[in-house]
Amino acid sequence: MADRRGALVSAASDARVLFGAAVLLALIVAAAAAPLLAPHDPLEQDLLASFLPPAFQAGADPVFPLGTDSLGRDLLSRLIYGARVALTVALVAASLAALLGTALGLIAGYFGGWVDAVISRLVDVWMAFPPVLLSIVLVAIIGAGLHSVIIAIVIIDWTRFCRVVRAEVLVQREQDYVASAVTIGLGRWRILWHEILPNLLPLLLVLITLEMGIAIIVEAILSFVGLSVSSDQATWGGLIQEGRLYIHQAWWIMVLPMACIIVSVLGLNALGDGLRRTLDPVMRR
Repeated sequence: MADRRGALVSAASDARVLFGAAVLLALIVAAAAAPLLAPHDPLEQDLLASFLPPAFQAGADPVFPLGTDSLGRDLLSRLIYGARVALTVALVAASLAALLGTALGLIAGYFGGWVDAVISRLVDVWMAFPPVLLSIVLVAIIGAGLHSVIIAIVIIDWTRFCRVVRAEVLVQREQDYVASAVTIGLGRWRILWHEILPNLLPLLLVLITLEMGIAIIVEAILSFVGLSVSSDQATWGGLIQEGRLYIHQAWWIMVLPMACIIVSVLGLNALGDGLRRTLDPVMRR
């Protein structure tokens, strides 16, 4: 208990964890309170106010702090609503991928034998495909939409969790506490779910935060090629796709959503790296 408390205190004082937590909190607040935070309707058009620059440039309109796009829509509002799409995909896809990959990784690592061989070969084959290309193909087959993006990410990225969890279970099953559980007569499934899995939770927490960053990037790529949500809904990838057409005329349409993606991914990666260094007892030493 003291070790865990010390790890939590160490995590709370780590600059990477604080930065990542602040980014994640900002995403959650933006997504949850988008109607309250957004100064305008993200779909409201005003052609007379198109291509207005951000407030820090000459010719800006204070009504639109981050400027407008080609149709006069408020960019700040669209970025806030885009955060809702990004966070939804990140949380749901990462959680489902973790659930599937962890279950298979636990089974493969603990039972071994032909079960491990089958799951490991499946992971090897699956990871041989280029992930971005495979995600585009899957969404094109399933059909565009937010649910399709989530399904594609889960189908592709469960292998990350499976491989890491399997490797860790191979180590954990040789530990004394597992031998003690076997000695007192606990069944395999009870040992797996009640003894080994709780010791993997810090690792899974780190993997989920890293996967959230990957999911945000994949969603942005699919939005960029028009395979995510409907074109009229605000997404960061959709804003980049639109902004590239006007990069010399209105650079902010493309640069600002790119900055949102970069900061979000860096923050989530920093959170995952900071948690790994503070929660892993080996790295703490």
